[in-house]
Amino acid sequence: MTTQQLIEQIQLKKSFLCIGLDVDLTKIPQHLLELEDPIFEFNKAIIDATHDLCVSYKPNTAFYEAYGIKGWQSLQKTINYINENHPEIFTIADAKRGDIGNTSSMYAKAFFEDLNFDSVTVAPYMGKDSVEPFLAFENKHTIMLALTSNEGAFDFQTLETNGKELYKQVLETSKGWKNSENLMYVVGATKAEYFTEIRKIIPTSFLLVPGVGAQGGNLQEVCKYGMSENVGLLINSSRAIIYASNGENFTQKAREEAIKVKNEMEEILKSRF
Repeated sequence: MTTQQLIEQIQLKKSFLCIGLDVDLTKIPQHLLELEDPIFEFNKAIIDATHDLCVSYKPNTAFYEAYGIKGWQSLQKTINYINENHPEIFTIADAKRGDIGNTSSMYAKAFFEDLNFDSVTVAPYMGKDSVEPFLAFENKHTIMLALTSNEGAFDFQTLETNGKELYKQVLETSKGWKNSENLMYVVGATKAEYFTEIRKIIPTSFLLVPGVGAQGGNLQEVCKYGMSENVGLLINSSRAIIYASNGENFTQKAREEAIKVKNEMEEILKSRF
C-alpha cells in the first residue's frame, strides 16, 4: 500500500484509528476457547465488527509467538483474512525487529513477502544497516521506534549526547538513509508534549501512536501537536477496544468503543481540514 492510498482511506472513513490485535487467551470470551482456533476466531469477529471504523490493524507478534506454531498459524490466517476481505486496510506487524543486514533482510521477507503485511515495526539501535533492508521493499513501510510510551523510554531515548536528545538524533539520522521515504515512526501518546519538537524534524512522516485508551494518552493533545497537513497519524488502541467485554456481546462492545474513538477523530478532522 502506498502512503497516498493510506491518506485516501483516512479521508474516506474520516478515521485514523488503528486497532491492535493483541490476543491473550486468558482475556477472550470463554465460549471461543471451545473452537479449533480461538485466536483467529476472536480476531475475525473483531475485524468483522470494526473494519469500517478503522484504517489499520496491528497484531503484536509476541501475542502469537507465545503460543508456538499454532499461534503463528493464527497470525497467518488473520493477515490473510484482512488482505482477502479488506485489502484497503493498512496492516502492521508489530514485531520490533532489527539485526545485522542479512538477518534483517530475512525478517523483511518474512513479514513483507510471506505474510504480506504492509508494514513492520523495527528497533533502530543497531543503525542504518539493520533498517535499510526493510526499506528496500517497494510500497512497504518500516515503522521505526522513536519515542515510546513506556516508563523505560527515559532510560535512553531522552538522554542528551552532544547537546541533543537521542530520539532526535535517531529521527534526523534516519532521514538520510536509503529509501527513507518508506519510514514511519512510533511515538507514544503519553509523550504528547514532545510532538512539536518531533514535527520540526519530520513534518510530514506518518507516526504510529500507541498509548491512547488503556495507557492514558490524550487524543486531543496528540492531534493538537502531532497532526500534519495529511493527518500523518495512526492512533492505536488495543485493550480498550478488543477487551471492552469478555462476554458473548464482545463484538458489540468492541464496536461501540471503536465508534467512540472514530467519532472523536471525525470531529477533530472537521475542525482541522
